[in-house]
Amino acid sequence: MKNEKVSILIVEDDMIIAANLSIQLASLGYEVAGILPRGEEAIMHVREHPPQLLLLDINLKGVLSGIDTAKAIQKFTNIPLIYLTANSDDATFEKAKETHPKAFITKPFNKLSLQRTIALVVEEMKEAIDHNQNTQHIEILEDRIFVRHNGRMEKLLLEDILYIEADRNYCILITPKIKHILTCTLKVMEEKLPKSSFIRVHRSFIINISKLDILADGHLEIGRKVIPIGKRTAIESYTDYLTFVLTRIIFPIVLSTP
Repeated sequence: MKNEKVSILIVEDDMIIAANLSIQLASLGYEVAGILPRGEEAIMHVREHPPQLLLLDINLKGVLSGIDTAKAIQKFTNIPLIYLTANSDDATFEKAKETHPKAFITKPFNKLSLQRTIALVVEEMKEAIDHNQNTQHIEILEDRIFVRHNGRMEKLLLEDILYIEADRNYCILITPKIKHILTCTLKVMEEKLPKSSFIRVHRSFIINISKLDILADGHLEIGRKVIPIGKRTAIESYTDYLTFVLTRIIFPIVLSTP
């Protein structure tokens, strides 16, 4: 994240406030990943294009409130969250606390309060990345990985992982049902995952070999995801895959056949 723009998604149903936020964030050097007025739209956007930080109106209009939206997003990924609120009653505050926001920004706000609040949250995010080298958020055992989600460590079987994609100093861990955003580099993941099942095929991708559907010149496919193959790893990836198929799939079947 250092010396890189932090991408921030704005979820705010007042378009005047949202536009003002966008202008101010851009002037402060942040990248605005989008402006969305509804929680349902925000959930879909985060699934496809996860930002690094969420600015979320706590009292969104529509089916989902800001709190409902945050809870839905946290079911499949972990993204730092800042609430925008004009409502400071105790009941709303207690409900919002359940989603573990990094901060609250009270409306109407000024540029200085916005700048200071986001700067503090971004600094905390940077520190989390810096300290992640000691695997504070990642623990990999023989057949599973434990990832931090909603303040606790949750089990994820390695066989359920399709692939892992790098996004700056984050890793997006993809399974058929959920995405996990981990505050670590792809290099850290590569060193910790078992090489018998996972290989790095590109500077931005590690794949689970057993999930490979198509292997072609310059790319491969897992599900509907097209993943590029780095020039230095193309031959190695192909060889590793054939070796895996022969030693882990075909040979055991042959040996077990009566």
